[in-house]
Amino acid sequence: MKSLVKACLISAALSSTPAVAADIVSASAPEPAPITESGWTYAITPYFWAAGLSGETSQFDLPVIEMDASFSDIFDNLDFAAMAIGEARNGPYSLFGDVIYTKLSAESPTPRGELATTVEVETSTFAGLAGVGYSVLEGASGRLDVVGGIRVWSVDTDITLNGGSWDGATRSDGATWVDGLVGVRGNFAFTPRFYAMGWGLVGAGGADIDWDVAAGVGYNINDTFSATLGYRALGVDYSNDDGFLFDAVQQGPIAGLTIRF
Repeated sequence: MKSLVKACLISAALSSTPAVAADIVSASAPEPAPITESGWTYAITPYFWAAGLSGETSQFDLPVIEMDASFSDIFDNLDFAAMAIGEARNGPYSLFGDVIYTKLSAESPTPRGELATTVEVETSTFAGLAGVGYSVLEGASGRLDVVGGIRVWSVDTDITLNGGSWDGATRSDGATWVDGLVGVRGNFAFTPRFYAMGWGLVGAGGADIDWDVAAGVGYNINDTFSATLGYRALGVDYSNDDGFLFDAVQQGPIAGLTIRF
């Protein structure tokens, strides 16, 4: 049982980490320079988020477990991760999206190896944000947008027993919910090349609270490419009547490369 709880703890610590991840110049950060021409412009940003995880979780009717996993702990169990954002802008109006998907797994031996020799935990997590924005301040050095949108969360965890008389037995737990978010995002250009950016979002819905903040600096490589480095923190507190609990904060450095067209 201790091994099973340990495996569930690893799964819970991995399940929410988009390492893994909402987007440096993205869902919450407008392009580094105001757009003066008419018509739509577009940008896509693949990014990497080296996030650790802390908080509480409960799955499979187990007691509440404290989570405290560094990014290196999570990365060791990462099977697959994909993160990208997109933005379309026309004057003061913008549409944006941020998609994060991760798949992680961990395996642990059972104490006696009679009913099963090992227990395998596999978790997949999807977090998708879609929203709209409007520039309330805009000038030669930058802009400030007010934004609103929704974030969809989906977490699925499977436990599989291998070996022994329970070989092949599986059990699944998970949850899907939607939160509404509002906030601001903006940037300020120090020079034609260097700029600062940041955002702040907060909301609720399926979760009691869902929030997302970040700040960073960027560099315009040319008219098409820009790179950004910063720090991001994202928190969510969700529970349901079936005993599923996820109350966690993910935070860490984030880096992105934006392609504009």
